[in-house]
Amino acid sequence: MEIVTIEKKTFEEMKEKFNRFSGHLQELCSRYRPPEKMNWLDNADVCEKLNVSKRTLQTYRDSGRLAYSQINHKLYYRLEDVEAFLTALSKELIEDE
Repeated sequence: MEIVTIEKKTFEEMKEKFNRFSGHLQELCSRYRPPEKMNWLDNADVCEKLNVSKRTLQTYRDSGRLAYSQINHKLYYRLEDVEAFLTALSKELIEDE
């Protein structure tokens, strides 16, 4: 094991630069991937939340009523998109009555 000795001033400067870098990195991560916006659901989750079959969910996708993303052969839905769809669906049902 090798021990390296540096001056306290140099160490403090390095520490300050690291803290600034860490702050910039956290800012970039929060800007491009806000944690509260990254709730993804799969088919089973959405079917359960909407209380619909897989086929009905496919109809919603095919008609463009529900946004989704596909990675390989798996489909994912953003939680806020599903909630917005559910709100719109509820309004449609109320208007039809």
